[in-house]
Amino acid sequence: MTEELAASVRDALAVDPEEFEAQARTDAEVVKSELREGTFDNHQSIVGLEYEFYAVADGRWAASDDADVYGLMRVPRRLLELIGFEKELGLHNAEMTTSPQPLNPDGLRAQESEVRARLAAALECTGAEGIRLVSDGMWTIPPAGETAREYLTDSIEAEGVRIATNMSGSVRYHAMANGPAAPEELTIEAPNVTLSADTVMPESLITSIQPHYQVAHAADLPTYFNYALRVAGPLLALGVNSPLFPPDLYDDVGAQKILEDGYDGHRILVFESVLNSGETEKVRFPRDLESVEEAVDRVASDATMVPMPVPQGERFDDTFATLRRKHGTYWRWVRPVFDGASRSSANARIEFRPIAAQPTVRDAVAFQATFAGLMESLPRRRHPARDQGWSTARENFYAAMRDGIDSGQRWIGNDGVETVETAAVYDDIFAHAVDGLESAGCSPEEAETYVEPLRARVERGITPADWKTRRVSEYLADGDDFADAVSEMQRDYVRKQRETLLDGSFADWI
Repeated sequence: MTEELAASVRDALAVDPEEFEAQARTDAEVVKSELREGTFDNHQSIVGLEYEFYAVADGRWAASDDADVYGLMRVPRRLLELIGFEKELGLHNAEMTTSPQPLNPDGLRAQESEVRARLAAALECTGAEGIRLVSDGMWTIPPAGETAREYLTDSIEAEGVRIATNMSGSVRYHAMANGPAAPEELTIEAPNVTLSADTVMPESLITSIQPHYQVAHAADLPTYFNYALRVAGPLLALGVNSPLFPPDLYDDVGAQKILEDGYDGHRILVFESVLNSGETEKVRFPRDLESVEEAVDRVASDATMVPMPVPQGERFDDTFATLRRKHGTYWRWVRPVFDGASRSSANARIEFRPIAAQPTVRDAVAFQATFAGLMESLPRRRHPARDQGWSTARENFYAAMRDGIDSGQRWIGNDGVETVETAAVYDDIFAHAVDGLESAGCSPEEAETYVEPLRARVERGITPADWKTRRVSEYLADGDDFADAVSEMQRDYVRKQRETLLDGSFADWI
């Protein structure tokens, strides 16, 4: 198996970069031509969701020693296939992708019902194997008998190819560390954390949700995209859920300094620092778009990490298959996508990527619905947030990463006046999210129900990241050392989630 993977990586690295880039540019012209013909237009907005999990030991695989309870687990590939989830970067990861649905009351209910139904079935199946899937922004308890550093850095060399031992068998991921432009080390750069690896495996620390919003008219994508950049900071500020790393990754600086210097959303830092370890900045907050053609050209001109082979097929999107392949490593916190297996299903959409996986399904759906509602309302109302400078939107984003709900988000309200007052910022944002959902057909009560879990975070001034750091502080005050305090917090998180994942919300925790 390792030899076959190494051979596939070598085949990928043998692709001529200049030919790959030339074909990507040709494909971009195909897409732009189809855009002019209206192929990517649809009569309605459509929503979807990608939802990532990690697996922990639960039941017969959990050691009797409390130190190993809810330790990270590798998910057997056959089990992933059985539950209908997709593999992600690490062997401990699993991903669910919902079926796209029209943005209307039935479509939103279908999204939530699909997540609940598939996750409930998956939990029953994995539970029989002593495994539990966890919805969280970052894991902190390593597998039994291993440190997090060992798990994330373990690799072997097979016929001149570096293979990460605990990485899924994806040629693309393994090729990233073996190409001519790959750096000697891929590092995590975070306060008081030191970790270097020779593969991209450290990125598997983090998990996310990714709401999709498919625009009705592709030419309007830049308008929606630029509004999405303005709401990225405020929504990230409510969704931060990765304040702590596995304890063995920290420098020996003491618990107090770790908590004082740490960020609420380290997931952002991990993704950026690991995948930006080379000469190019692959992961970043993107600039505004002027036209839909510019969105296509950005993908075509983005630096290529690995010029992967592209199989030929008969689908519509096989006419721009190389551009689609290149898009797979076009990492931006807000990302335009052009896709479709057939001309009739061709679509232009926005992937909203800042939000970590959340404590419960209802919280995840709240972000999906709130983002969709904002995308419906802000452009239609010509909301003045469009006038906010791009640099301010970017500053909001990284402030949210650092300080979450306490980051002092700057927002231009419906009255055209900028405010940093938290209640005023979110009153306006939630009002427009509800307005957008109502315009999509939801009743006022139903629209408010979708937004309520996020409104509760503002009213109580607490995010999942705050909950975690407060729990750690409580354990430290009780006399636990830092490593034990983090582990106990993480077990509390999983136990709370067992009770609320499918039928509750984070508001039940606070």
